[in-house]
Amino acid sequence: MDDSAELSPAPRRARHPLTHRGYLGFFVARICTTLAQNGMIIVIGWQVYDLARATMTPREAALQLGLVGLVQFLPLFLLVPVTGWTADRIDRRFISRSCVALSLACCVVLGVLTFTHALSLPALFGVSAVLGVARAFYQPAQNALAPNLVPAEVLPQAIAASAIAGRVGAILGPALGGYLYALSPNAPYVGSGLLYALAIGFMLLIGPLKRSAMSSRGALRQMAEGFQYVIANRLVLGAISLDLFAVLLGGATAMLPIYARDILHVGPAGLGHLRAAPAVGALASAVWLAWRPLKTNVGTKMLISVALFGVATAIFGLSRWMPLSLVMLAVLGAADMVSVYIRQTLVQIYTPDEMRGRVGAVSSLFVSASNELGEAESGFLAAAIGPVAAVVAGGVGAVLVTGLWARLFPALRLARSFDQPTEDPEGGHRPPAPL
Repeated sequence: MDDSAELSPAPRRARHPLTHRGYLGFFVARICTTLAQNGMIIVIGWQVYDLARATMTPREAALQLGLVGLVQFLPLFLLVPVTGWTADRIDRRFISRSCVALSLACCVVLGVLTFTHALSLPALFGVSAVLGVARAFYQPAQNALAPNLVPAEVLPQAIAASAIAGRVGAILGPALGGYLYALSPNAPYVGSGLLYALAIGFMLLIGPLKRSAMSSRGALRQMAEGFQYVIANRLVLGAISLDLFAVLLGGATAMLPIYARDILHVGPAGLGHLRAAPAVGALASAVWLAWRPLKTNVGTKMLISVALFGVATAIFGLSRWMPLSLVMLAVLGAADMVSVYIRQTLVQIYTPDEMRGRVGAVSSLFVSASNELGEAESGFLAAAIGPVAAVVAGGVGAVLVTGLWARLFPALRLARSFDQPTEDPEGGHRPPAPL
């Protein structure tokens, strides 16, 4: 009898991603950074609208909200080939830390200007542009970092946890910023500054990483490979473009300063409540997903969640009753959390490591377009037809886009799980991601 079988150690169970030191640092830093970023964004929006309303009509002030969203989007749009290529060529830890440090500097500048009562629209637009540059480089590097920090067997769980951390921070951040601004105009910048500093500290827990080799093609050709991969992979293209158009149209949160001041008449404190409502919904979804992770029919569930997002947006737009508005925003946040959780996990699973920076840059472009450009679209549309009509039309548009994408991208409907198949859901060959 061969005793080696008896002496062989039992297979070790895969540890949870948060038990890995580097991933723990990444996870906490991601939450802190998204909290700080989005807390600043809501305050910048309020300050822009408040300063503009001092000398402009409500519709002219709404146009300024659209412009500040456009200013934040343009750097990402112009730099996307460079930022993705950089994330695949340069240490992703260095890029992430540098971008957070630049965001911290922007936070300090706005805090000083607010404290000294020297804030102006040009200053807000200028700092917003610099923040846009920092986010343009940060997002692809940070998104591509998570898969490098854990073993292959817990990769889907790590990507899902990263998506949840980013989305929870993105929704809680504006709520926190609104509440702090109600206490004092300086408080949000103090809070964001502390969070940025904490994020840099936790990023130092991430040790040296193994990197996959890039192709030997020229730099311009390498930059184009990210776009080519997204276009060729129908599931990836469908997932990120669905998010783009649905959130681009359903940008109700961009109008919250207008709803808080001129429609629901609840002021800065009410703005904090409105911003907190999506956070409550998102947190509820996050807790549910942590307890009962999605395992089957993930593509269909993503489509349903995006459609629900559009319906809740339209009802919120029509509401004049604060409790109903809060409920619809909570539903909106819960549906968005599920959608982002599924989309980011699918995109990361279907992308090889040596391409994750460039594909992540393209994905960041689509996500930012749906957020910052969505704010611009909502502001411009509100200036043209009024904020209520703009929000309702956007919600209806999000539902219509979901139905159209279900037909145009059957790979979304056919995506069954978060496994790593060697064939895509439409039957075409897909090289497995190297782990």
